[in-house]
Amino acid sequence: VWDDQAHVTRPDLRSWAGLGRIWFEMRATQQYYPVLHSAFWIEHRLWGDATLGYHLVNVLWHVTSCCLLALVLRRLWEPDQAASPRTGRAIPAGAEWLAALIFAVHPVCVESVAWIAEQKNTLSLVFYLLAALAYLGFESGRKPRFYGLASAFFLLALGTKTVTATLPAAILVVLWWRNGTLSWRRDVRPLIPWFLMALVAGLFTAWVERKVIGAEGTGFDLIATQRVLLAGRVVWFYLGKLVWPADLMFIYPHWDIATAGGWYGWLGGALAVTAALWLIRRWTRGPLAGWLFFVGSLFPALGFFSVYPFIFSYVADHFQYLASLGIIATVAAGIALILTGASPRVRAVGQILCGLLVAGLGLLANRQSRVYANGVTLYRATLARNPDCWMAHNNLAVILAKSPADEAEAVAHYQEALRLKPDYAEAHNNLAAELAKLPGRESEAIEHCEQALRIHPDYAEAHCNLANVLATQPGRESDALAHYEQALRLKPDYVAAHYDLANLLARLPGREVDALAHYEQALRLNPDFVEAHVNLGIELAKLPGRLPEALAHYEQALRLNPDYAPAHINLANELATLPGRLPEARAHYQQAFRINPALADAQYNLANELAKLPGREADAVAHYEQALRLNPDFVEAHVNLANELAKLPGRLPEALAHYEQALRINPGLADVHYNLAVQLSNLPGREAEAIAHYQEALRIKPDDAEAHRNLATVYVRQGRLEEARKHWERALELNPNDEDARRNLDILKNLQGQ
Repeated sequence: VWDDQAHVTRPDLRSWAGLGRIWFEMRATQQYYPVLHSAFWIEHRLWGDATLGYHLVNVLWHVTSCCLLALVLRRLWEPDQAASPRTGRAIPAGAEWLAALIFAVHPVCVESVAWIAEQKNTLSLVFYLLAALAYLGFESGRKPRFYGLASAFFLLALGTKTVTATLPAAILVVLWWRNGTLSWRRDVRPLIPWFLMALVAGLFTAWVERKVIGAEGTGFDLIATQRVLLAGRVVWFYLGKLVWPADLMFIYPHWDIATAGGWYGWLGGALAVTAALWLIRRWTRGPLAGWLFFVGSLFPALGFFSVYPFIFSYVADHFQYLASLGIIATVAAGIALILTGASPRVRAVGQILCGLLVAGLGLLANRQSRVYANGVTLYRATLARNPDCWMAHNNLAVILAKSPADEAEAVAHYQEALRLKPDYAEAHNNLAAELAKLPGRESEAIEHCEQALRIHPDYAEAHCNLANVLATQPGRESDALAHYEQALRLKPDYVAAHYDLANLLARLPGREVDALAHYEQALRLNPDFVEAHVNLGIELAKLPGRLPEALAHYEQALRLNPDYAPAHINLANELATLPGRLPEARAHYQQAFRINPALADAQYNLANELAKLPGREADAVAHYEQALRLNPDFVEAHVNLANELAKLPGRLPEALAHYEQALRINPGLADVHYNLAVQLSNLPGREAEAIAHYQEALRIKPDDAEAHRNLATVYVRQGRLEEARKHWERALELNPNDEDARRNLDILKNLQGQ
């Protein structure tokens, strides 16, 4: 769904060199998380684009995090006879597994686990908890190897998702909770390098969000007061979804942040809770520690830093995946302490209720996970609860636009997105692409592309889209070229722009070499681009001596997609011209219309090849007729079918009918007029029609020596000797070696006494 395709390793990054780019080229991936994208790189090597593998890995990381959470909590909650239970240290055994189970099945975790792109959450939490576990080992024995191991895991976590930068602060909270105080030398100083790493990673990610991903501008302009008020509202929102996980959605409504009224209430409430928990710290530090962990882990997503999703919503379930551990662990510990001090009957009832809690959360999570079955389901569910979500309207339209049956609904959703957000450049661009497919809507498409570029002048996709539309307009090819070139200046590795530009260049006289260069560049960037292989093959086949390369590209296209009919057709067309390769050509034609029986071209081309073989005329006729059933206006099929029928006994009337139908479709075909005239001239009483068609053939093609000679012959039959003489003379002017015309002209002159 949504940006999963952008996270799963792109074709140009699937090599070992691509792995190097993931680490050393900041813009090579959507976000600079090299550990995450290295994991995706390995996964793509194992199962390619099959989504099942990615989903299973996400579940695996989530399960691993649950088990690690239990281990970390058990390490923290080990009974200590010297400590009072009020400190929160002596948590009964089993509480850690209650916390792990609640986290495992809580519905707010569904988004992180069901969304492939959020492997950054599930994997980073594994490294985060491994780092915490190793640091606790270091903290108890001060062994350097544990510190080194913990630091390595922390770096891996930062390289997967920067929200894990909150770990050193979380460790200090945990140490304060356990010890009641913090020591600079023992507790703080070892974490200073971690704080520095966290600061660098956080600042770098904030810069990437603004300058690379685009989290700046009018959609992100919040004054300091608004950011503080937003933080108060966000904390309560996430706490509310943890306590009562109802009405979860992929994209929540975008709040209008006021600087007065209820917004101060949210902030005041958060501060009041913090103050109250501080006041009771002498009796129990656990609730304050859990609260501080929760709020502190949310800090990167509270609104103090702009992140791209803020343009459509300030909150998302996956933002609290890590932070939720603080509340879940605190609640699990509290339940365990209460049940430990209760009577056996109350304890039994409490355990049953805990089981029901986990089961209930599991049912809700199961239901929520079904929303992620596919993009259409996801966005329809989002719009059902958030109908003003312009992002969901646009993204749903993108999916619907792929089906011709849903094009009208796609246009409606794009228009609704633009009604809600008129300055939405992406929706303008996408609507333009959809309108360009519809007859007579090209001018609207151009208008929307231009509007997208007024909003966002450096929008490479809009330049390419505008070029695609302009390329279909007579006389606008130079404008199209300019926009393709601008798209590639803005985005040199833009595969689609290279491909589309190559398609246009291939149509322009003298630009064949440039077309080849852009097809080849598209294939360097995406070696699995089937259509580019086929179109490059078509262009290579036109050049002297390049046919073997063309065949190789067709064959590569078929290795990538054995069911791509155009590759079969073009390969068959070329094989048919090579000595001894007709059987292969026929096999590819047959394969093409097995894939798509509605391919009239495949039927026609196969018929042409059969017509070359002795004794296969009837088979050729059958395939021509099938081509015409699929495309009744297929002029060439009418003509070639007529040619074949004319050879068969008793089929001449059908041949004449197909010649006549071809001329009804296109009256300007000189050769068809000629062929029809030849057949008519041999039928009694049809000489006048034959003469008319010869004359029309010569009107269209005055220098056809054969037509002049044959027309003269018909004139002789009608006694129109002077007209016959003129056409024989003209035939000899055009072809002095025409001995039949010379002999007939001599006979005629003798008859006329000349």
